[in-house]
Amino acid sequence: MGRKKNKYRHIEKKMLSFFRENPGKEYNYKQIAAVLELRDTRGRNELIKFLNLNVASQQLKSPSRGKYTLAANKKQYYQGRLEVTSSGRGFVICDDLDNDIRIPKSGLNTAFDGDLVEVYCYKRKKKGVLEGEIATILERKKTEFVGILQVEKNYAFVLMRNSKMYTDFFIDKKQLTAAYNDGDKVLVRFDEWPKRAESPFGTLIKNFGPPGETSTEMHAILSDYGLPYQFPETVERAAAQIDQRITPEEIIKRRDFRDVLTFTIDPKTAKDFDDALSFKVLEDDLFEVGIHIADVSHYVQPGGVLDEEALSRATSVYLVDRVVPMLPEVLSNGVCSLRPHEEKYTFSAVFDITRKGRIKKEWFGKTVIYSDHRFAYEEAQDIIETKTAIVSEKNALSGESYSVDNATFNALLTLDEIAKNLRQDRMKKGAISFDRVEVNFNLKEDNTPESVYFKTSKDANKLIEEFMLLANKQVARFAGKREQPLPMVYRVHDEPDPDKLTNLQSVVAGFGYKFNLKTKNINQSINQLLADSHGKQEQNMIDTLTIRCMSKAEYTTNNIGHYGLAFDYYTHFTSPIRRYPDVMVHRLLQQHLEKTKVKSVELLEEASIYSSQQEQLATKAERDSIKFMQIKFMEHHIGHQFEGVISGVTERGIYVEIIENKCEGMVRIKDLPGDYFFYDDRRHCLVGERTNIIYQLGDLIQIKVEKADLIKRHLDFSIVQAEN
Repeated sequence: MGRKKNKYRHIEKKMLSFFRENPGKEYNYKQIAAVLELRDTRGRNELIKFLNLNVASQQLKSPSRGKYTLAANKKQYYQGRLEVTSSGRGFVICDDLDNDIRIPKSGLNTAFDGDLVEVYCYKRKKKGVLEGEIATILERKKTEFVGILQVEKNYAFVLMRNSKMYTDFFIDKKQLTAAYNDGDKVLVRFDEWPKRAESPFGTLIKNFGPPGETSTEMHAILSDYGLPYQFPETVERAAAQIDQRITPEEIIKRRDFRDVLTFTIDPKTAKDFDDALSFKVLEDDLFEVGIHIADVSHYVQPGGVLDEEALSRATSVYLVDRVVPMLPEVLSNGVCSLRPHEEKYTFSAVFDITRKGRIKKEWFGKTVIYSDHRFAYEEAQDIIETKTAIVSEKNALSGESYSVDNATFNALLTLDEIAKNLRQDRMKKGAISFDRVEVNFNLKEDNTPESVYFKTSKDANKLIEEFMLLANKQVARFAGKREQPLPMVYRVHDEPDPDKLTNLQSVVAGFGYKFNLKTKNINQSINQLLADSHGKQEQNMIDTLTIRCMSKAEYTTNNIGHYGLAFDYYTHFTSPIRRYPDVMVHRLLQQHLEKTKVKSVELLEEASIYSSQQEQLATKAERDSIKFMQIKFMEHHIGHQFEGVISGVTERGIYVEIIENKCEGMVRIKDLPGDYFFYDDRRHCLVGERTNIIYQLGDLIQIKVEKADLIKRHLDFSIVQAEN
C-alpha cells in the first residue's frame, strides 16, 4: 500500500530538495523548519513525520539523535545534459543510463536547456520511467539570452520567446537608461537566481533595436547562438600585419603551377574563392587535374591570435543577407582568396586521372598558382549545356556575352565528363543523392525580401562537388589506409536510425512508394525512393523525412567512414577559409609529408568535437535567418490564397508548405473546419471524429495566410473550403 495523499506533501519535497542542496551537512528539525518557514504546529509535526519516514526509506539517515543528513547513495546521482521541452518539462541525457531521466517543471531548480547538471534520480513504479530533479548545476551552457524588453514603472522584464526557455528575466530599474526602450529586442546576461525569487536577475548588455527589422533580427539570431559578429581589434591588427607578398624564397619551396591552365567556379555573389582547378592533357586519355586550395595554414600559425579566433568561431556563418566569416576579411576575401589574375599560395591534391575517373598517380603538397579565369556557376553551366565556348549575356557576370579560349573550353568539357563518371561510380557504391531545392531570396537595398527563388544543383555545381569530394577522400585515405594510420581529423557519418527508417517506410507507403528495408543495401532503397519522388509535390517532404533518418555528420579523429557518401575514408580539406577542421587537416597533412610526429591527438579530438558543435549552431542560425526572411516576405501576402502540401502533422495541428515559395505555416487543430479532429499517432494524421475527414502528410491543400508573426517567426494559415 502506498502512502495516502497528504496536503502537506509539498513539505517533504522542499525538505528533500534542501538536503540535496546541502549534502554531507547535518540539521535538526528546528533548523529545517526555519528554512522551510514552518511556523504552525501541524506543519512542524508533519515535518518530523516526513523526516522519520525518509530515514526508514533510506533517503535520509540520522547519525545522532535529533540530527538528519542526506543518505550517501551515489547510484541515485547522475550527470548529464538537460533538454527542456516546449511544455516546460525536461529530460537529462546520461551516458550511464539506457533511458533519459524525466524532470518535472518543479524539479528543474533554475537549470536551463543545455546545462550540464547533476540529477537526483528515483524510479517511478509506472512503466519503470526514470524521474528525478536537478540537484546541482555543474556548468551553464549559456549565460546570455535574447528577448523582448517590457518596461514597467519601477522595473522591467526581458520576455523570452524561445519555447525552451521557461522563465523571463527581472531587470532592476537602474539599468533602464535612454539607450533602452519598451519593446526593444535585447541581449540579457544571467546574473543570479535568488532562492525565493520567481525569476532570475539579469543585466542588459546589448540593444538590437526594434523587433522585426532585418538588421535587428540577424544580429539577434547570431547572439542567440553565441556566434560573434565582429572581430576583436587585436585580431584585425594581426590580420592587417600579414605579409601578403609572393616571394621567390617561398616559391622555391613549392611546386609551381603558374603556367598551368587554372580557373575557379563559384556563385556569382562569392567574394572568397578557396578552391581552384588546374588542367593539363598528358596523353589521349590521361589528364593532370590539380585541386588547389587556399593555403590558410601558411598565414594562420598554431597558437597565434588569428588561430585562436578561427578556432573559437570554427566556421563561417551564412545568413540570408550577410556572411559572418571565420577569418578577417583581409584573409578571407583578400590574401587567401584565389582571385583571378593573381598569384596565390595553395595546398594541392594533384591527380593523373583518366576520362573514366581512374586515378593513375596522386601527389599532395604546397604549391603556387595563377588563376587565369573566374567562372560563375551560370557561366560554366552555359558552356557545358550549349557545348560552345560562348557564354550568353544573361549568364555572364558582366551582363555581356563573351567567349573563352579553346583550351579552357576543352578543359571544362573534359572535367565535366570526368566528374560525371566519378559521380556514377559513387552512386554504384551506395552514395545517397539528395538533390534538395534550396530557398533563396532576391533582396532590396534595405535587405528586405523582394522575391523567392529556388537554387538547384546543376552540372557545373556537381563538377566542382565531385573534384572536392575526390580531394577530401584521397587525403583521408593517404593518412588512414595503412597498417599504422596517421593521425587525421575525419568527417564521419554513421548509419541511419533503424526506427526512423521503419517510420519513413510506413509514411511513404501512404503515397504508394515501395521502400525495401529487408535488403542488405539500404542505400539503394533510399536512392530509389528519392528518385521515384523526384519532381513530385511530396518530394521536399520525403527528402526532409529521409534526411531526419540520417545521423549527423561530425568531425573526429576516430574514423568510421562516411555512410552517406559511401566512402571508407573522408575528411574536409577543401575549405580552410570557412572551416577550421580543414585548417587542422592541412597542418596534419604537411606534418605527415614531412614525417613530423603529431604531438597531441587528444587536443585534435577536442577541437573536432568543438567544431562539430559550432557547425550545428551555425546551421541553426542559418535556418532561423531563412525562416525570418520567409515570414518577412509573407507579411505582404496576408489574406492571399496559395496551394500547399501538408509537410507535418502533430496533435496541435498541421504544417503546410506553400508550393510556390516553400514558406511553411500552421493550421491549428482548433481552426480546422467542419469537425472535431484528433491525432492518430499510428497513421500520423488528423482524423475528423464525425466526418472521418483525414489530413495527412503529402495532401494537397488550399490555404489562406492569416498572420505573419516576425517575433515568434511563425505563419498562421487557415484552410480554404471548396465552394459547393
